[in-house]
Parts: sequence; C-alpha cells; structure tokens
Amino acid sequence: MPTTKSYHAFLVSSLQDPEAAAAYLDSVLEDGDPQHIRLALKNVSEARASLTELSNAVKWRECYELLEQGEMPNLLMLVDLLNELNLRLSIAQKT
Repeated sequence: MPTTKSYHAFLVSSLQDPEAAAAYLDSVLEDGDPQHIRLALKNVSEARASLTELSNAVKWRECYELLEQGEMPNLLMLVDLLNELNLRLSIAQKT
C-alpha cells in the first residue's frame, strides 16, 4: 500500500488554492510552451472542478474534453473556462 500521494494528486490538491492556481498558470504562460499551457489548464480545471459547482458545466466539460484530447480551446472557450475557474487573462508589457 503506497504511503505517499502521487505528484499529480499533490499538484491538483495544491491548485485548489486560487492564488496558487493563478501563480501556476502565470508561470506556465510565461514559459510559452503550448503543451505545458494545455496541461496546466487541465490540472487547474481538475483541481477547481472538485471544489465548486460550476455555473456552466456544459461549457466547462467541453473545454476540459478538448484539453484531455491534447487540444487547445479557442480564445473564447479559454476565456469562458478561466471565468468558470474564477480566473482572468490579462496582458502586460514584457520587461
């Protein structure tokens, strides 16, 4: 019987904190790798979905299924997904 959680279980658990989820996504977005961004969105979606009743479960499910299949949602779906996760996208000038 394993005595430790898997890294994925630990990550998903830690991403239930909204500030941690936002910092995680921000860091991955800075990296810019599309596959890392997709995986980060999937991880945050998984963590946050277990916490709250999503106001639009159909849209969330559609986005999550795209992420699971290795695809990126379009910009409008991404904004909807972030909204459901109580997050927002912002743009800043590079420093």
